[in-house]
Amino acid sequence: MTVIEPAPRHAPAAVPSLAARTGAVGGSPVRDILAVTARPEVINFAGGLPAPELFDREGIAAAFRDVLAETPSAALQYSTTEGEPSLRTGLAARLSARGLGTDADDLLGTTGSQQGLSLLATALLEPGDTVLVEDPCYLAALQVFGLAGARVVAVPGDADGVDPAALEELVARERPKLFYTVPTFQNPTGRTLPADRRAAVADVAARRGVWIVEDDPYGELRYDGEHVPWIASYPGAEDRTVLLGSLSKVMAPGLRLGWLRAPAALRRACAVAKQAADLHTPTVNQLAAARCLGALDTHVARVRDVYRERRDAMLAGLPAALPEGSSWNRAEGGMFLWARLPESYDTTELLPEVVRHDVAYVPGAPFYAGEPDRATLRLCFVTQTPEEIGEGLRRLGEGLRSAGAGA
Repeated sequence: MTVIEPAPRHAPAAVPSLAARTGAVGGSPVRDILAVTARPEVINFAGGLPAPELFDREGIAAAFRDVLAETPSAALQYSTTEGEPSLRTGLAARLSARGLGTDADDLLGTTGSQQGLSLLATALLEPGDTVLVEDPCYLAALQVFGLAGARVVAVPGDADGVDPAALEELVARERPKLFYTVPTFQNPTGRTLPADRRAAVADVAARRGVWIVEDDPYGELRYDGEHVPWIASYPGAEDRTVLLGSLSKVMAPGLRLGWLRAPAALRRACAVAKQAADLHTPTVNQLAAARCLGALDTHVARVRDVYRERRDAMLAGLPAALPEGSSWNRAEGGMFLWARLPESYDTTELLPEVVRHDVAYVPGAPFYAGEPDRATLRLCFVTQTPEEIGEGLRRLGEGLRSAGAGA
C-alpha cells in the first residue's frame, strides 16, 4: 500500500491588504466621543441625536401594526429600488407645499440621507476628482468624499456661510465635480445661508458648470425667522442641484429613511448604485412612515416648541460657562450651536479634562477640510432638558477653568 506523506506545513501567506483609501480616512471623532462618554452620568452635548422622549412612539407603533395587519405580504417582501410609491408621493407633496414643485418620480428613496450622499459619490466621482465643501463641513460628508478618493477643497466663508465670490474663484481654478453644502442650520455651525447668497451660488453653478449637493436634514426645525427657499428652487440650479432629505430628525433616525431629489439621469445612476448597495430600503419601514406623514406637521410643531426652549436655555447659560473673550452664534433652528474660545485654547486638548467633569462637546477641528480652527467646538442642545443643559454648562465651565488652571 502506498503511503502518501502529508505536505510540509508552511507559514500561512498574508492576505491582501486593505484598500489604501480605508487607511487614509479615519473613523468619526463624534462616534468615538460618544463611545467614551456613554456613562449615564455624563451630560453629552457631543451627539447630534434627536430627543428620544419626543418620538411619536404610539403613532409609529400603530403604523407598523396596521401595515403588518393589512398588507403583510407587501410589507415583508422585496420592493423597488426607487422606493415605495406611497412614501415618495407623500414626500413629494411636502416638498411641493414648501415651494419646490416635486413629483414622486423625482425622488429616490434612500436608507437615510447619508446613503444618498454615498450614492452620489459613487455616481459622480472618480478618484482624484475635486469636491468643494463649506469650511467647516459636515464630518460624515468628508468621510464619504475621502473614501471616494476625491480631493476635498474648502470654500472660505463667514458667519453667514459660504462666500459666493470665493466659490466662483475656486470653481474656475479647481474645476470641481460638485459643491456640497448644508445651507440651512448647518452641521456643525448652525448657520443659515441667506437668500441672496443662495441665488448667487445657483448662478455660479449655472455659469460655471458644477453640481450642487444641497443637504437638508434640519430645515423643518426652524424656531425663529422665515423659511429660506432651497438652492434647488433658484433659476439656473434646476438641472444641476441634488436635494437630500431625511426623516431622521423629524420622525425617528432608527427608521433610516431619506430621499434624494435629482435630475433624471443622475437619479437613475444613483438607483443603479443603490441596487449594488442594498437593493432597496426596508419596505415595512417605508410603508409605516408613509402612514405617519399625515400627522407629521403636528408632531414637528411640538418638537420645534421643545427644541426652541432648549436652544434658549443653552444660549442663556453660555456666557457663564465659556471663558471671557469667547463667541458663539444664535442658530435660528436645527440642533447645534458653534462656539469659539479665545485663541490660546485648543478644544481637542481640553476635552479629556472636561469629560472628567461629566460633560462633553465635540472639538471643532475634525470638521475642517483645510487648516482647522482649534479653538472651536460644537454643542448639541436638543437632547437634554433645560435643567440638564444648565447643569451641563455649569460642569463645562468648571472643566474649562480646571483645564486652564492646569495649563
